[in-house]
Amino acid sequence: MKMIYGIKDRPTAGKLIVFAFQQMIAIMAATLLVPMLVSTVDLHLDPAAALFGAGIGTLVYIFCTKGRSPVFLGSSFTFIGAMSAAVAQNYGYWGLIIGVGFAGLVYVIIAIVIKFVGINWLNKLLPAVIIGPVVAVIGLSLSGTATQWMMYNAANTENYNLISILCGLVAFFAIVLTSVKGGKMLKLIPFIVGIGAGYLLALIFTLIGKAAGVAYLQILDFTPFIETFGEINLQSFLDYPKFTFLMGIETAGEYAPIDGAMIGNLALLFAPIGVVELAQHIAHHKNLSNIIEQDLIEDPGLTRTLLGDGIGSIVGAVFGACANTAYGESVGCVAITKNASVITLFTAALGCMILSFFSPFVAVINSIPKCVMGGACVALYGFIAVSGLQMLKEVDLGDNKNLYVVSAILVCGIGGFALNFGTNSSGNAIISVTAIAAALIVGLITNLIVNIGKNKDGGEDELSADVAAVTDALNAEDETENQEKSEE
Repeated sequence: MKMIYGIKDRPTAGKLIVFAFQQMIAIMAATLLVPMLVSTVDLHLDPAAALFGAGIGTLVYIFCTKGRSPVFLGSSFTFIGAMSAAVAQNYGYWGLIIGVGFAGLVYVIIAIVIKFVGINWLNKLLPAVIIGPVVAVIGLSLSGTATQWMMYNAANTENYNLISILCGLVAFFAIVLTSVKGGKMLKLIPFIVGIGAGYLLALIFTLIGKAAGVAYLQILDFTPFIETFGEINLQSFLDYPKFTFLMGIETAGEYAPIDGAMIGNLALLFAPIGVVELAQHIAHHKNLSNIIEQDLIEDPGLTRTLLGDGIGSIVGAVFGACANTAYGESVGCVAITKNASVITLFTAALGCMILSFFSPFVAVINSIPKCVMGGACVALYGFIAVSGLQMLKEVDLGDNKNLYVVSAILVCGIGGFALNFGTNSSGNAIISVTAIAAALIVGLITNLIVNIGKNKDGGEDELSADVAAVTDALNAEDETENQEKSEE
């Protein structure tokens, strides 16, 4: 896919701000949602702090990759189970920071191993027949969230609403029309146009609903504005995010003490998920490489991207509690807008950090209806899924060896197959392997099984075939030499 702006390109100042703002909108809803889902009555995670953490984590990533990879890091949904378990076990804010630290350390260790051993083993472990469907599953597994937000305008399924569906579809169709029919400038900002159109329609319906006293029409929630401007003061305009390390200092003694048992349990909770996230990290970077037609696994190299992701996640957690990961929404935004400029991602990261201090901006972002974001996510998640399927274009699906591997990953991933181990005091699993990770594990095992020994039809595996090919070549060479000698 030919990019309008390449990795090293620098848009003009005006365009740069607009493009960066679009990236911010693309990643913001999910980044703000993770701390909301983990927060409890006893422990509150500030979404603005998570936004700051995503921004500073992305800057760390860009620094580690020397500005050669257009990736934005945002709050990871994969760690929600581990984070919730840590909160349920009363480990507090420091428990979250330490836990994410273990996951980030896994990335760092693997990066060091790759530095000295190379990545050939990794390419053999995770070929296109595995990475392709895993990327597709990442997009398709998120599709339920997009449609649920559109139908119910919420993260629950209590109030089905046709008006919210209309607002979501307007946002989606506006994105489509802008991307396909828009002018040169509009094609670069389809999400701003789409979300803006959906938001405006939701506002109109909400005002009509309030005037007529019809709750069904009230799609937009003004609560974020009421909380921000209910009492006009300095905090209504400027307020520092409730950083995790500050909350840890303020609540010292209120949670379980940091001891060996706590640290060991946190390692068991978070480190395995760090290994799982490795596959998603590689999948996102291979997907992005395919989109921008530049191999990020080779340049800047997997060592640098893993270091950036791992250290960026640790730094982000110190400020925002959430583990960060390469964001599929950002990758989708790059694909649709054809803008891979790293300076755009750098500006978006700075923007997230700065705007996390501006209360009105946080209020506006928090007020965007779920149905409108759902419409935008139909495009974002769809592009992720299709990008994964495109990786399979060179894979022979007529070969049962490949067909079974792809089938296993797609069915397990989309079907929600998960692996849970142990039960904590709240009844949740101590260690939970998500559907994407479980699908990857099943795919790896399947790929190993079908490529060991001989196939059912009596044929040889790939290694045996390679050895046979070399043997045939040597025999042919011997026959040629013998023939030449006989002619002499």
